[in-house]
Amino acid sequence: MKQTFDIAPWHVTTTKWSPEDKRIQESITSLANENLGMRGFFEEGYSGDTLEGVYLGGVWFPDKTRVGWWKNGYPQYFGKMINAVNFMKVIIKVNGEQLDLAKQTPSDFKLDLDMKQGIFTRTFNVEIGGTKLGFSFERFVSVTQKELVGQRIKINNLGSSEAKIEISSMIDADVYNEDANYDEQFWNILAKKADGDHTELVSMTKKNDFGTPQFTVGMKSTTKTDLSHKEDRVNEKSVENIFEGSIAAGAAAEFEKRTIVATSRDFDSESAITNYLDELSDALDAESFDGLLAPHIKEWASRWEKSDVEIDGDEGAQQGIRFNLFQLFSTYYGQDYRLNISPKGFTGEKYGGATYWDTEAYCIPVYLGVANPEVARNLLMYRYNQLDGAFINAKQQGLDGALFPMVTFNGVECHNEWEITFEEIHRNGDIAYAIYLYTNYTGDRSYVLHEGAEVLTEISRFWADRVHYSQSKNKYMLHAVTGPDEYDNNVNNDWYTNLLCRWTLQYTLDILDQVDPEVAKKLNVTEDEKRKWKGIVDNMYLPYDPDKKIFPENDGFMDKDLTPVSEIPSDQLPLNQHWSWDKILRSPYVKQGDVIQGLWDFIDDFSKEEKKRNFDFYEQFTVHESSLSASVYSIIAADVGYEDKAVELYERSARLDLDNYNNDTADGLHITSMTGSWLDIVQGFAGMRVRNGELHYAPFLPKKWNSYKFRQNFRDRILEVKVDKNGTDIKLISGDPITIDLAGKKLELK
Repeated sequence: MKQTFDIAPWHVTTTKWSPEDKRIQESITSLANENLGMRGFFEEGYSGDTLEGVYLGGVWFPDKTRVGWWKNGYPQYFGKMINAVNFMKVIIKVNGEQLDLAKQTPSDFKLDLDMKQGIFTRTFNVEIGGTKLGFSFERFVSVTQKELVGQRIKINNLGSSEAKIEISSMIDADVYNEDANYDEQFWNILAKKADGDHTELVSMTKKNDFGTPQFTVGMKSTTKTDLSHKEDRVNEKSVENIFEGSIAAGAAAEFEKRTIVATSRDFDSESAITNYLDELSDALDAESFDGLLAPHIKEWASRWEKSDVEIDGDEGAQQGIRFNLFQLFSTYYGQDYRLNISPKGFTGEKYGGATYWDTEAYCIPVYLGVANPEVARNLLMYRYNQLDGAFINAKQQGLDGALFPMVTFNGVECHNEWEITFEEIHRNGDIAYAIYLYTNYTGDRSYVLHEGAEVLTEISRFWADRVHYSQSKNKYMLHAVTGPDEYDNNVNNDWYTNLLCRWTLQYTLDILDQVDPEVAKKLNVTEDEKRKWKGIVDNMYLPYDPDKKIFPENDGFMDKDLTPVSEIPSDQLPLNQHWSWDKILRSPYVKQGDVIQGLWDFIDDFSKEEKKRNFDFYEQFTVHESSLSASVYSIIAADVGYEDKAVELYERSARLDLDNYNNDTADGLHITSMTGSWLDIVQGFAGMRVRNGELHYAPFLPKKWNSYKFRQNFRDRILEVKVDKNGTDIKLISGDPITIDLAGKKLELK
């Protein structure tokens, strides 16, 4: 664990010039607006180790799965969110020497991510071209104009003589993905031009053989500067406007670049894209940089007003949760129903920018509390709209119903690891559970009785075909599965998967009793099907150890060498960076909550003693090498009264990326797991539950905190919960009066 950034409530800053930490810094200072985003790389270029990543929401490329052991049922392709054309590029020369901090060493260096306003600033002084200059780079990705990115560069001449400056404002299509095969590139250029203070480039993803759409992307940059226009260049893969001028000693110059990006996700032809670029560019050119920035800052203020969590007494905890919410909202805020939440968002290439089960299991519970319910509903509709792909996935496995994918862009599975694609089928149950969670939290039954009923029915048809009946035990079972704990795969009867299978079938039967006749007719669930589902519910096998009185993770778990994590030498952690996969699979070590995940989902269905016994058993074997792990353990720890442990795990969840806990922040941020810190405070520390449509709280205050306060959206109301050393105060900020339960006492809020 290494703390690379300073601790401050609203800022993530560092004054350390650390080339060895540059990729970590790039990840941490990423910006996005759901539609597009980029890592915090240096726009002026850097010849050292860097990942110049720019990514576009919903723009991806399918490339053939290159494996020599292809089997029936394997996905036909693997997908990735490709590195987009680099519109951020600005090449700077001073007296003929190019600015490149891999070659010049800066002083007074500072990076500053302003989370309150959504602005990334970088400042430094440097000796270059025989003189000394001070540079300030500022950028924002507008959350009010989804196509807009603004950059502003200020140059101060700190030397004693005049400095000649040349700046090239570029759009560069000569880009690569680090995860590409054989250094392949993904963009073909359709049109390009450079004219005075404008550059424009239109490109299309190269042709693919999988019947998926090719994406056309148009970009137009406008430059405003104190420098004079020198020339334009139209190169093979780039376009540029070049400006030059001299800055006297003690004087300064300013350079501004604003870029708009449009894609064929929103327009049906190249001409429509270019027309839109021209129209929007003309409209935005009338605004100053500060004028474009103002609505962006105002929108961030509005988001924080709904969702900010205030912690008094622990600035590290405060910074951590704000950082997580900032990056989560940057990645997704429900403005486009066609998009979803990738585990890395726009901060890196790992996981390919695809949709995982993380959305339903971890993200929807948070968006329900911090945003309008339409945001969560859009995420549910995303799955409904991809139901056809889920039918294909099930059919490829020779099964009925719908199997939602583990990894996808369009609903069809595109993950190429067999133990995931074939076996990690708990995701079907997680999607079903998210439907219940939305309905229970919002009280809105319109989805579950229509689209949701269809999703539940097809998932249930899959479960009913996937189980098998064991004559020896007179039970239904699920063999050859992988639970959330991917350090133990291809197992029989994963407790969590079996639990979700049983629960989903019963929940579907309950909903089918409530749908109107027209919906029932469309679903066409026969009485024989219902009897079969009920039989599975009544006779589903769930592993249980009567001696330890716990739920074994799967049939073979208790036969492992049950040596606690505490006995592993510290220099062998993380396991996934030191042990072979074979050794990990044979070990008892848990990557993330599996049984604990089930206890969290159905937290009121188990006694305190059951939860405590299972937590005590599994915590000793859990290495938390999944970013999704610590937060779930923290909630259960809080629920059973292990307050100090709950806080310890919260700190790991809240500062996972900021402190590089798993030594992988350089790859990008763990966006979907950033939800965990909010869940730990609201569900864990504050004990928030929704029971029969009523809010319940049972708060505690961490020992080293003076107070914490959060706002929560619930059924057209906004509540404010404050917990301090004097107790708990809950206010109704807006909406109709509501009765809540606080530690067993009813309170009416007006």
